[in-house]
Amino acid sequence: MTQDDLLIHQIALTLIPGVGSVLSKNLLSYCGSAEAVFKEKFYLLQKIPGIGPHTAAIIKNSQGRARAEKELEFIRKMNISPLFYMDKNYPNRLKHCVDAPMMLYFKGNANLNDSKVLGIVGTRKATDYGKKICIDLVEQLQGKNILVMSGLAYGIDVCAHKACIKDQLPNVGVLGHGLDRIYPQMHKAIADKMISNGGLITEFLSGTAPDKENFPKRNRILAGMVDALVVVEAARSGGALITADIANSYNRDVFAFPGRTSDVYSEGCNVLIKNNKAVLIQSYADVEYVMGWEAAIEKNRASIQRSLFVDLEGDERKIFDLLQENGELSTDALCLLSSLTPGKLAVNLMGLECKGLVKSLPGNIFRLL
Repeated sequence: MTQDDLLIHQIALTLIPGVGSVLSKNLLSYCGSAEAVFKEKFYLLQKIPGIGPHTAAIIKNSQGRARAEKELEFIRKMNISPLFYMDKNYPNRLKHCVDAPMMLYFKGNANLNDSKVLGIVGTRKATDYGKKICIDLVEQLQGKNILVMSGLAYGIDVCAHKACIKDQLPNVGVLGHGLDRIYPQMHKAIADKMISNGGLITEFLSGTAPDKENFPKRNRILAGMVDALVVVEAARSGGALITADIANSYNRDVFAFPGRTSDVYSEGCNVLIKNNKAVLIQSYADVEYVMGWEAAIEKNRASIQRSLFVDLEGDERKIFDLLQENGELSTDALCLLSSLTPGKLAVNLMGLECKGLVKSLPGNIFRLL
């Protein structure tokens, strides 16, 4: 099978009516590949949990191939990178979210699996106070090797992207529509600049309009791809609060700038802080401290790591070497590569954490400090 045939089947998998990302993953786990899903016998398909005879019939009669072939032409023409759920370059943080999309479409050059990814969101009706906070926050990220993500919407989102472009910081916009357009249209010039130092990403096919129902889906991608989310300014309801709630459900760290109790567009941030759904911050230094991203701490940890490295042996040494070779790994991947049982792996990971050598990340991911 050619690479194009493989990709056509993968795109077609996302086009089966009534089969979302959760069921698609179930199909993949039983069939092994997108191609195998479509070739599987009907009587076996209907036995897969969550499928049944009705959905199995839909799969067997799916007409998604023609649309997938059209999308492939668009992808090749526009130099877009398709990221399938099982691909090694699919965003690792997002992959461990239960409702992660099966396919993403990315245009740009950012490393979506960068070691530090920070989301910045806020109201579409940003005040001068909110814009200043946002610009100051981005300025404080210079030299920190952080990838910034936002939604390219009016207000705080586009303010963050503009500040990143000005300070030459890599930043990615998560879209609620296809890559054949930019919404709002007035942000197209900004989006074009982002592609050369960051990029644009979406789960939606070309031709998908920026319909209202797409933006909560967009928000979950943003929440799932970051280590931490900063809410700069937000009303009591809206997209920023939805993203913060999703981030909390994904066990991401959420931060918020406080505002005056009389300010409508600080009310959302104040409520998040009041309800312990976000950490109150005054600057990036607070985020850095909570996340353990300070340069001094990293230097100290590196020193501890070097001093203890020679003392490692047995299973701890095996795990350490695997993380050193591969970067971030999930517990499932560590079990597979180390041939350790989940119980033995957990004990050894705990030992490495106590020695200051390993850090646990959201989604049962581990990396060296």
